[in-house]
Amino acid sequence: MNVRVFIIVVAMVLFSLNLAAQPVPADDENIPALVTFGRDGDTSWGDDDFIQIIFFSIPEDFEDPVYLRVFDPDVGGEFDEIKTEWNTRTNFSVYGGEGACSDKDARRIERDGNYRSGTLLASRTFGFEPRWDMEWYTFGPFNPREGELLPEYGGNVFKMVVEGLEGDDGNLYRLFLSTSPDENRPIEGAFAFYFKYTFRLHDDPGEVSHIYPYITDDVVAIKQSNFDWDHDGILRIISPSKNGEMMAVSGDDEWVSSTHTISDRDRNSSMDIQMIKCPDMAMRNNNVVIYLENQYGELMPFYSVPIGGIPRYEYSIGIRPN
Repeated sequence: MNVRVFIIVVAMVLFSLNLAAQPVPADDENIPALVTFGRDGDTSWGDDDFIQIIFFSIPEDFEDPVYLRVFDPDVGGEFDEIKTEWNTRTNFSVYGGEGACSDKDARRIERDGNYRSGTLLASRTFGFEPRWDMEWYTFGPFNPREGELLPEYGGNVFKMVVEGLEGDDGNLYRLFLSTSPDENRPIEGAFAFYFKYTFRLHDDPGEVSHIYPYITDDVVAIKQSNFDWDHDGILRIISPSKNGEMMAVSGDDEWVSSTHTISDRDRNSSMDIQMIKCPDMAMRNNNVVIYLENQYGELMPFYSVPIGGIPRYEYSIGIRPN
């Protein structure tokens, strides 16, 4: 299945299931928040480059206005992470038009090129602003056709770039693609995707978080890389052929990678990468980064919902679980 056909299938599946696929982090991911630190931040606090990029895809036949909403966009208050004093400013910018997603710099690990590609549609910088503490700020309305039309990515694509401009505090926030400026109302068939993900883990070791890449039929191996996990538990894979295969987990302020083979049973299916905290360490405020590459070194997207449903391990014929 080629990429274009696959993404069209994804959009059809999301539409048919009427999934609310536009919160980021999504409900199925069970991740508390995204996080972006100011550019003067300490990378050992869990953000390697102080930039987050999230894409939203809207079906080509959807014509009503859309809005991108940000929960708690300011830097200050209980939801965010202070270092010494609140001195951080974070910019949220929305891009559409030619190159917003198709420009390769928008989909690279290193954010040193033209990652702000496309047409700037809206922008707002937040500092310590109690007015927006634990509140939603809305960008828009946008005509869906203002996005970049990419059938291979499911329709009209918008990009949100979140960048820490100055300061050393952590801005924790959530996003939602909505049909309303005042409420979170999902768009049938729309979805979010991301190639590099920076987020906060739960403090409660009883909570398991997830990310869901989709394995196309041309993938024979994947390489996962993660940053600043502080050895806080384990990463494991659940898929049709893998029943908890372990991934490498990084320590403090370091990158680590591991490579995993893909069997025929795993192709054309989502993969559940589970993040399980160590119950004995009780690590708090742990921010981490993760990305995934195929055997060609190409970044693979994570999706806001598991395409085709949450994957389950398929026991071999003749073998029964205990």
